[in-house]
Amino acid sequence: MSTTVDWSELQPELIEAIGKKLRVHKDYVRFRAVCSNWRRSTTKTPKHLPCQLPWLMLPQSSNQNRQSHLRSFFSLSDNKIHRLSLPEASNIRRRCGSSHGWLVILEETPAVFLINPLTRVKHHLPPLSSFPNVTKFNFFDVGREYTLKTSDGDVYTCNLKEMRDSFIKKVVFSSSPSDEDSDYFALAILNQTGDLAYCKKGDSLWKFIDNAQSYCEDVVYHKGCFYAVSKYGTIAVCDISGPLPDVSFIPTPPQVGGDMQYLVSLEDELLLVTRYLELGFDVDQHQLDIFYKTTEFRVCKLVLNGPIWEIVSKLDEWALFVGENSSMAFRASDFQGCKGNRIYFTDDYSEWNYDGANGDHDLGVYDLEDGSVVALPCYPRKFYNGRRWPPPIWITPRVIEDSFGS
Repeated sequence: MSTTVDWSELQPELIEAIGKKLRVHKDYVRFRAVCSNWRRSTTKTPKHLPCQLPWLMLPQSSNQNRQSHLRSFFSLSDNKIHRLSLPEASNIRRRCGSSHGWLVILEETPAVFLINPLTRVKHHLPPLSSFPNVTKFNFFDVGREYTLKTSDGDVYTCNLKEMRDSFIKKVVFSSSPSDEDSDYFALAILNQTGDLAYCKKGDSLWKFIDNAQSYCEDVVYHKGCFYAVSKYGTIAVCDISGPLPDVSFIPTPPQVGGDMQYLVSLEDELLLVTRYLELGFDVDQHQLDIFYKTTEFRVCKLVLNGPIWEIVSKLDEWALFVGENSSMAFRASDFQGCKGNRIYFTDDYSEWNYDGANGDHDLGVYDLEDGSVVALPCYPRKFYNGRRWPPPIWITPRVIEDSFGS
């Protein structure tokens, strides 16, 4: 005689123990969705789940309805494209970074908000009008709504579109904004001035970090501080946990010759990733396409006893993800679809260095061993028939927070 088991009546302690054995976000979500008892017995924001392999958010294809709210995300892990409804990322808005699974969005208003594209949970950061160099905002002063002042005291104006498109380069978070019980910091790199500005969860305005103006190539949160890098690879360490920012400097020898710098936190190490570009030309059907192309990456790690940047010839099982996103490192052996000793990169410079270039976006996978570059399977050359805006961006999927009730 068979015995029927009511799995919904398992003891909460057993359900919790099973949930802690799961390592993939999607599996955990499905596990909690079985019944209300399983959902009550497990936390909606588990601390044991590792960060998931990034998805690539793609631009709209040329044959897609421009009014469509659907956005495509390519998953390396399952080699699939997932389409999500995300009207908040429409073409009238602009992204300025992704960090801890959240996109930072600007529009033609002072509003700055962040959104989780999977759950569509949204939070607000202080507005553009609250930056220290913005002295006035008047919505009715059409065409020159913002009044700004330079460090030299010069006054100039910007319109709504200019502020949306060129004021902020990138925003990075210290931790996930999802955790309601913890504070987080946001740090913004400003495009034209190279200033670094920050705010804390719940703040109503942005504040500048003095003395770190030229350290605007990239920023990463590492060992409790924001590390910012200059064009020449020198480092400013910004501790903003106190009442005033505390800035110290690591005077490494200048790194010359590269076009772009990225900082990556890899366990206890701080890596400097230097990107080299060249201008290319392509004649196709009597049309001249001009494009930038990544030719090389070089990786160094910071050695404080010096201090120096020590060349890293191989990453072994680690893979790096760089671009407009907060730079990330993943152990490739933990994920399907990811290869070690590789740098997965996207185009995060065309928006600022257009120079009439009209070829494809520059993205792909760089092999640190042999220096080769291969295309991502979701983005073969000529797939989009020229550039589509905005460029692709890496974002780590976080499907847990706010997916269900408590």
